[in-house]
Amino acid sequence: MNTILPCAQALLYTLIGLMPSPYQNESLKAVLAIFWEPQRIALPEHCVMKSAAALSRFMNEYGWPTRAVIRATRKHVLKELLKYAPSGKRPHLQVIIDLTTLEKRGKFKAFAKLIHILHGKRGLHLVVMYLVVGTWRVPWAFRPWRGKDTVTPAQLGLKLLRTLPKKLINRFRVLVLADTGFSSVEFVNGVEKLRHQAIVGIPKNRLMANGRAVKTITKKGQQVQITGFERMVNASWFYLERNGKLVKRFVISTRVLKGSTITWWGWRRWAIEGFFKTVKYQFGLASFGQQKLLGVYRWLILSFISFVLTHCWAGNPPSRVYLSLQRIALPDWKEAALLTLQQLLPKTAVNLLLIEIESKRELLASQGLALELVSIQI
Repeated sequence: MNTILPCAQALLYTLIGLMPSPYQNESLKAVLAIFWEPQRIALPEHCVMKSAAALSRFMNEYGWPTRAVIRATRKHVLKELLKYAPSGKRPHLQVIIDLTTLEKRGKFKAFAKLIHILHGKRGLHLVVMYLVVGTWRVPWAFRPWRGKDTVTPAQLGLKLLRTLPKKLINRFRVLVLADTGFSSVEFVNGVEKLRHQAIVGIPKNRLMANGRAVKTITKKGQQVQITGFERMVNASWFYLERNGKLVKRFVISTRVLKGSTITWWGWRRWAIEGFFKTVKYQFGLASFGQQKLLGVYRWLILSFISFVLTHCWAGNPPSRVYLSLQRIALPDWKEAALLTLQQLLPKTAVNLLLIEIESKRELLASQGLALELVSIQI
């Protein structure tokens, strides 16, 4: 798609233009560069263009318009999503709702109210809404879970669903995909009230109206009445490999579908896992050290935007990057990140290369070598 690269460039130029000063302009480029630098985890101390202190001020203190950056990104993404118009039936918008944990140790006074223990993990727990349209994979919004006796993750998921732009709802058939953590009566019935279809994982010991557990279902696509649900649902299952063993996972659909179709859509929920792995282990969210709530929020936003920018052009076709829906090993994110850096920030990529060359001059000299760069006319 020839418009992919211009789309990414247009979004990047818009974001750079929102920075109130040349210094913050360069800081934004430096942050994006460490997200796309394939050899290291994205942490401020790994940046060679700006000091960790400078990036800390950019993330935690300077007054660049965070909300305007979010609005601009969504505007560009929405415009591209609405262009998707395959022939045939009205296309699906897959809305994946999932919970991820950014595990943290130590004390974080500035946002201690957001650090909790859930399912044995201590950290910042985020409910994320992730959109899939055609080959597009877009982290659209998130909400932090604020602990026991507050709004539940399922309730946060419903709140996120209510923020879906009407243009998307009118353009696509909305299909909500979620795992067993969102199989509550409130969530499933809430999705129904929003007039969306839901395909949600369900625990095998969940009881049906006949008193039997879901695990006793013997036919894929079988209609069942789950206790508490407002109407009948169709059930199916698939197998996941966990620790070398196949684990049976059950899934239900609020619309009447064949068992094979329910299984196929149930698998699609795992499209979000590549995104979670990328932002945690490539973008440093599993070990970020921001000490202020604003810094955490901005780091999350910019990491999500970096993912979107990479997908804008390097994600076509999607099998090239770490955004695949394949059940086999995920493709090489590092390759895609490096390509994105070179295409969207070529001058920054060159500066990083020059810095690396300069750091190796003594090594070259010790081997009787010298490297000279010469400008050429193109």
